[in-house]
Amino acid sequence: VERWIALGAPHPDKDLAPRPAQPALAAEDERAHHWAFQTPVEPPLPAVTNEAWVRTPIDRFVLARLEAAGLSPAPEAERRVLIRRATFDLTGLPPTRAEVATFLSDRSPGAYARLIERLLASPRYGERWGRHWLDVARYADSNGLDENIAHGNAWRYRDWVVDALNADKPYDEFVREQVAGDLYPSDDPQVRNRRLTATGFLSLGPKVLAEVDETKMEMDIVDEQIDTVGKALLGLTLGCARCHDHKFDPISTQDYYALAGIFQSTRSMDSFTKIARWHENPLHDAAYDRDKADHDSRVAAQRSVIDGLVADATAALAQQLGAGAAMPEKPEESFPAETRQQLQQEREELAALEKQSPIQPTAMGVGEGEPRDTAIHVRGSHLTLGEVVPRRIPAVFVTAATPAVDPAGSGRLALAEWLASPDNPLAARVMVNRVWRWHFGRGIVATPNNFGLLGERPTDQALLDWLAVAFVRDGWSLKSLHRQIMLSATYRMASDTSEAAAAVDPGNQRLGHFPMRRLDAEEIRDALLAVSDQLDPTMGGPVLAVDNRAFIFDHTSKDETSYDRSRRSIYLPVVRNHLHECFMLFDYSDASTPNGNRNTSTVASQALYLMNGELVATAAQRLADRVLSEGGSSDATRTDWLYQTCLARPASDEEVARVAEYLQRFSDLTDTPDGKSHEHTSWQLVCQALLISSEFVYVE
Repeated sequence: VERWIALGAPHPDKDLAPRPAQPALAAEDERAHHWAFQTPVEPPLPAVTNEAWVRTPIDRFVLARLEAAGLSPAPEAERRVLIRRATFDLTGLPPTRAEVATFLSDRSPGAYARLIERLLASPRYGERWGRHWLDVARYADSNGLDENIAHGNAWRYRDWVVDALNADKPYDEFVREQVAGDLYPSDDPQVRNRRLTATGFLSLGPKVLAEVDETKMEMDIVDEQIDTVGKALLGLTLGCARCHDHKFDPISTQDYYALAGIFQSTRSMDSFTKIARWHENPLHDAAYDRDKADHDSRVAAQRSVIDGLVADATAALAQQLGAGAAMPEKPEESFPAETRQQLQQEREELAALEKQSPIQPTAMGVGEGEPRDTAIHVRGSHLTLGEVVPRRIPAVFVTAATPAVDPAGSGRLALAEWLASPDNPLAARVMVNRVWRWHFGRGIVATPNNFGLLGERPTDQALLDWLAVAFVRDGWSLKSLHRQIMLSATYRMASDTSEAAAAVDPGNQRLGHFPMRRLDAEEIRDALLAVSDQLDPTMGGPVLAVDNRAFIFDHTSKDETSYDRSRRSIYLPVVRNHLHECFMLFDYSDASTPNGNRNTSTVASQALYLMNGELVATAAQRLADRVLSEGGSSDATRTDWLYQTCLARPASDEEVARVAEYLQRFSDLTDTPDGKSHEHTSWQLVCQALLISSEFVYVE
């Protein structure tokens, strides 16, 4: 019912007379004492018995909980396992045979730390971890919903994220630019471009662009922005307060509409008329400026030619009519036929030239609108308004240090400054929890988008708070956070578990061993392309075959989606309602809402896709080409080459024998006149067997 009302319908049982606004929740409200709303304080490092195991402070927290349960951590993983684990974690790609060999041959102190530094310095790091953030930012290259038209310039935001992470942009700056980048001045046009592009974070959400009630459309867009900021940056479900005070968290309806005023004062849309148009920020581009100046000059020259012709013909006509004669109302009709024909030709050339005007680059984003406060919408309906609420930060978070909203602006600047401030008890906690989840498969808080009372409590709040405090102290550096985690003994553990650990901690919440995980959808596709030498390493740029705002997919038979490319998966179009088939099967993110978790399902269609899909078949074929050209002359050396390429380990004697047996049986049972084709086919099937194996699609 509440959702129905929020969409503009009247309540079926009650009248819609305005009600007095609920007062903001008092600071004494017991819900305000929830752990997540308290500023994190650095806890003391726990004492442990097994001091020799500890490599970083993280290990003390993990080991203390294990020892309290009578458990011991798993032994350190083999070096081959570590390089494959770390390479997939930081780049989303498998290590090459050369990279594995180099790491294994380096037995000097610090070899593993140097491996981590090399991976953090790789441009592939930004692509991998940029994709993680794009899940949170609900990134898509199309609108979805009623009018699925192209986000033709969304790619600029995607590339901004990749570049920001590769440059290790401090997370507080990363947040501020996405919420209010347009409000931070810069004399450098490229810096200004990047900040304008970053605000695409607020613009990327799906919108009902054909909604006839323009006020309702506006408030639904504002609601989506509040929901995104709440879940992505605060780990709170702020959207629940649209219709009533939050039932569980200390967020009142007044708090919601105080934030709504900030986003209503923000220019997110240029037009709400069907089909509504989202706002895009013009970007500075030197090439565009040159082309535009040249084009304007040519247009002006062409107009001068036309004006000259008209002036000359008019003067000739006046002379012909004689002194004192009245000029015809439409003098051009009296021009000679040859002159009229020449004018028509010159004007057609002008019209064609004007259509060739260069297009200024733009990026999806927001700007400042007309500052205004918003009235409470009774039961979420814009048809029934209550008290007007001044724009501000939610009351439960307000302290003496909280920035006040400038009445002359939207309030986004104050919101951005608070969101990315150590005064905000959630900012650092939420992000370090996301990074932990993306490394270990489960966050310290298992509900990364909900730190409220209905979210899961942290399995180790002391560890979470220590990480949050260290994150801020280290300049909000994500790469420093990666080092803290990946250099720890906790991260380096093997994935094997003991019977005692399985009995005491079957869910591995104490992290007694490293959790094995299946590759994400993008990692599966990219790994298949990488080992078969098909992966195009080109970074960035547009991905759609249609113009900005054009229909990419409609409700008839029109479908302009194309995935026929071999670039990394982050550069494939994310079309709402029509994802790449590999993504749909392997639990890709839902681009309609912020997502900090991905499920890992196991269904029959996944196995069928791996056995019969064109992507896998082509990869196996290309990989067989490599085996026969690079793997040596004997079946044994080829088998070993194949295992090292796909699994980062040599083939065992048993595996070499099994492959040899299979190749012989294939030769005996098939009748192929072309010997080369026969050999290639048999190796292609061996390759496919490895590519669809659990060892290929799982990381230990």
